Amino acid sequence: MSSRLRDRTSCQPKLHNHHYQVTTKTAVAMPNHFTETLTCPLTELATNLSDSELRETAYEILVGACRSSGVKPLTFISHSDKNSGRARALTSTASLQRSLSSTAASNVKKALGLKSSGKRQVSGESDSERVKKAVTIVEMLRVQMRVSEQIDSRVRRALLRVAAAQLGKRIESIVLPVEMLQQLKPSDFPNQWEYEAWQRRNLKILEAGLLLHPLLPLDKTDTAAQQLRQIIRGALEKPLETGKNNKSMQALRSIALSLACRTFDGSVSETSHWADGFPLNLRIYQMLLEACFDVNDETSVIEEVDEVLELVKKTWVVLGMNQMLHDLCFLWILFNRYVGTGQVESDLLFAANNLLMEVEKDAKAMTDPDYSKIISSTLGTILGWAEKRLLAYHNYFHSDNTETMECVVSMAVLSAKIMVEDISHEYHRTRKEIDLARERVDNYIRSSLHVAFVQIMEKLKSSKRSSKNQQNQFPFLSILAQGVSTLAFSEKAIFSPLLKRWHPLAAGVAVATLHSCYGNELKQFVSGIGDLTPDILQVLRAADKLEKDLVQIAVENSVDSEDGGKSIIREMPPYEAESVISNLVKSWIMTRLDRLKEWVDRNLQQEVWDPQTNKENFAPSAVEVLRIVDEALEAFFLLPISMHAVLLPDLTTGIDRCILHYISKAKSGCGSQSTFVPSMPVLTRCSTRSKFVGVFKRKEKFQIAQGRKSQVGTTNSNGSLGISQLCCRINTLHHFRIELDVLAKRATSHVRNSESAHMGNIADGMGKAFELSTTACVKGIKQLCEITAYKIVFHDLSHVLWDGLYVGEVSSSRIEPFLQELEQYLEVISLTVHSRVRTRVITEVMKASFDGLLLVLLAGGPPRAFHLQDYETIADDFKSLCDLFWSNGDGLPADLIQKFSTTVSAILPLFHTDTDSLIEQFQYMTLETYGGSAKSKLPLPPTTGQWNPTEPNTLLRVLCYRSDETAAKFLKKTYNLPKKL
Repeated sequence: MSSRLRDRTSCQPKLHNHHYQVTTKTAVAMPNHFTETLTCPLTELATNLSDSELRETAYEILVGACRSSGVKPLTFISHSDKNSGRARALTSTASLQRSLSSTAASNVKKALGLKSSGKRQVSGESDSERVKKAVTIVEMLRVQMRVSEQIDSRVRRALLRVAAAQLGKRIESIVLPVEMLQQLKPSDFPNQWEYEAWQRRNLKILEAGLLLHPLLPLDKTDTAAQQLRQIIRGALEKPLETGKNNKSMQALRSIALSLACRTFDGSVSETSHWADGFPLNLRIYQMLLEACFDVNDETSVIEEVDEVLELVKKTWVVLGMNQMLHDLCFLWILFNRYVGTGQVESDLLFAANNLLMEVEKDAKAMTDPDYSKIISSTLGTILGWAEKRLLAYHNYFHSDNTETMECVVSMAVLSAKIMVEDISHEYHRTRKEIDLARERVDNYIRSSLHVAFVQIMEKLKSSKRSSKNQQNQFPFLSILAQGVSTLAFSEKAIFSPLLKRWHPLAAGVAVATLHSCYGNELKQFVSGIGDLTPDILQVLRAADKLEKDLVQIAVENSVDSEDGGKSIIREMPPYEAESVISNLVKSWIMTRLDRLKEWVDRNLQQEVWDPQTNKENFAPSAVEVLRIVDEALEAFFLLPISMHAVLLPDLTTGIDRCILHYISKAKSGCGSQSTFVPSMPVLTRCSTRSKFVGVFKRKEKFQIAQGRKSQVGTTNSNGSLGISQLCCRINTLHHFRIELDVLAKRATSHVRNSESAHMGNIADGMGKAFELSTTACVKGIKQLCEITAYKIVFHDLSHVLWDGLYVGEVSSSRIEPFLQELEQYLEVISLTVHSRVRTRVITEVMKASFDGLLLVLLAGGPPRAFHLQDYETIADDFKSLCDLFWSNGDGLPADLIQKFSTTVSAILPLFHTDTDSLIEQFQYMTLETYGGSAKSKLPLPPTTGQWNPTEPNTLLRVLCYRSDETAAKFLKKTYNLPKKL
């Protein structure tokens, strides 16, 4: 990578694809370069040290480190001597005295891929020219770091004094700010204000290095730290007396040395740790590295960068730096300078990328937590900046700067790789091996193509809105398909070859993304269409052409892939015309069905089931629902498609469900047979004294009736459950059944006459359309007929049947009142219910009446008791009941009446059978039913409700209501039945 980026001229792409010319015009405009300020990834200092203060401190450390590493001491030249015009004479190490023109091209620039400006003088330079340029590297650094000659003179003067006072001590063995405070006096400064500012700066440096950001964490109970804090606080308020014998100065020196020379094992170190704690050391070192940039050209790295860095590295011993930290800091300096100067000098970006490769190697070998924290913060900032561009790279890069894009991708991938795989070693061990670079680049491609797609779409929308001529315009999605196709070919020609280095299927991912983006718009487009039009067909044809272009690019890109491009093709579900039309029609069907469902619910909410609203006596809501169904079917067959037969079942099935919902609502809340049938009272035996004449007075009958009514309940509180309303519901379901047959036949005829008439098997199957609804209508009519019958007999007429028939003396409470009121209900049914279901309703009323009579005779409770002589009366009443339904031949057929009256006719003779015979029959049938287990004691037969003259429970109930001493004694002895409840 480094060699490729260093020799960038050979990487310039030569693109001749004709699609590129279109793309650069239609794609979004490239933004101008702009100056951007990045947040420094280094932790903020806990004190307010400005950059100028840090820079001055860095210069002091640099000059001191160079002095300490040299063989000869520094020689101070007074400021007045400089003004005399003589050249500055400084005796120092060979590195300090090296001429700016002594070496050839910079090795650092060469390693980082930085171009040489050609300003360096080669070794063939004449002696006279060398004399003119006899400026030392340190002098150049002074200028680069914006340090005035006056400050430089003062620093050197102080360092000479320090050297004299600390003979033999190296720079790393002293606390430089303390020594500087000791050696410089107010007289060394132009004025008192400047001296006090200088003193405050040194005190803040001490505070930062020894208290706020020490190399070794401070013990909270450390008194030295507390004392130093008090001294600094006091000195910041009032200038510190720095005389040699001053107690405050002596205390400051003593405490500062004790804190600076601490070690992990508690021993005293010869090295002073006052500027090597994070992040103070990095901030100071940052000021030194900034000197590598030309003070007059902020985008240019000076030619003497090798010599500068050689001197700067001499500060490592003071700042606790090493090669790894240096690489990381220099990486940030280069990258930040590129971004901060408007991103115009790509050399800086290429250099940063090359240095990032070295950082990657360093990170693998470094486990220090402080380093991990700093590299994570630094690379996180770089990654954030890079991904901001790569997630929308069509906005930032074009055919002329793909080399820069390649560098940005490299930096993003390397940064992510270092952060994920190298810093957190524990995470690296547990994480499954994945291709991080491919994953990242895949995300960049998808994101940027999506952004580009949205921008093309917005541009087209804006153009369409601003166009004055709205006539004869191409459909929006048709134009969009052309733009997407152009973008795809442009991507293939410009960016995919570059990105293929990290992602072998770069072009495939791009077209798959565009395919998905356009597909989403296409789906949204067709979902809002109600009818197929020529515009829609044009859009579908354009979509089909676009899809072919995208698939072609994907296939070409996948020739050498492991799976042959199957993974990419799977991401591109086809949007074929027929499929889209089919989905469109299905969506149209769903919309119609939803509308039908809403109409069903709305009409049912307003429905009162009044049979008098029309002549046919069915619900008006049925008319509306069937009208909407008919309109839906007509509209469906008017659609300009050739797949009516295939899609018709979707429509009819949906209609079937809607009507089924209507039928369910029409039946809901009407109850069932058990809702109206009263519960059977507990079995009792008759008392012989209950054979009284007129034993029940009128008041007692009324009380019994009230009790029975309370058992029945108040089911009729809802006005929609009257007999007329129930008849209306029955008519409605019958009307639905008839009309559904008509609709099914009409649909079958449409299918046979349509273009797809060859699909005869589908047309033949149309006979089953609306099958669920038709079946539900039949069942619903049956249920409603039963409910109507049982409601009439057991609820509406309970006062004359259950509460009145045969209560007390049989002769005085016969069936005539029940027949009179029942006849009125039958008349209502005859006038209301449709003729084709009328017989079924009346038949159910007859069956319910027979059930009611048997319930009175066999489960009427203590108020009823029958004698043998009552048989004639009961038989006569039963005949009257049958005659009511026969109605002299105008009612139900005689054979139908006979069929359903068989049970009553078979049971009535039991009421004429003597008691002894009944007991014998009961015992015999019980033994027959229960076998040997009934010999010791007759079991109490359970109530089944299936009355039969040979069924034990039926015989037992006849005995229970027999007003006879023999029957009473038998029941007392056998079952100990009570006389009353």
